[in-house]
Amino acid sequence: MTRKEVLESIKANVENQNLVKHMLATEAIMRALAKRLGEDEEVWGLTGLLHDIDVELTEGDMSSHSKLGADLARELGASETIAHAILCHNEAHGIPRETKLDKALFCADPLTGLIIAAALVRPDKKLAGLEASSVIKRFKEKSFAAGANREQIALCSEIGLELDEFIELGLVAMQGIADDLGL
Repeated sequence: MTRKEVLESIKANVENQNLVKHMLATEAIMRALAKRLGEDEEVWGLTGLLHDIDVELTEGDMSSHSKLGADLARELGASETIAHAILCHNEAHGIPRETKLDKALFCADPLTGLIIAAALVRPDKKLAGLEASSVIKRFKEKSFAAGANREQIALCSEIGLELDEFIELGLVAMQGIADDLGL
């Protein structure tokens, strides 16, 4: 399974460009996490890129979401490790997060939304000038980007990162693909 094949499958299965941008952002954070933690950047990146491939196909049905995604990943040639991480990133299934990859995807997924929201309230609506301290301040405002699950983000401690470090790493990763994100 190559990144090109994954992107072709995403193009065939995902129309919503904001969802595609979320998947690209998750990929960037997962690659940065893999590098920081000494893991396989390609495996972690592809996991982040694929994790929501089925959202539109399942019409947002959380009882189906990620089951189909894991199956689609397997069809593309993903390992069981990747498929499991995709499957357990949706808490609705009650599947325990066992590996570092599982845990990383779970906490990285909502971080993208928090960072994007923090960029969009800036006058220039860009990631370039956004500082981690601003994202951390917004993290503490429960009503800001309320859909970005703070408890889930804070589980970065399960992969050995402090919250501040995790947010900084995620922000820098997303700044590195700001053009792809339109931010």
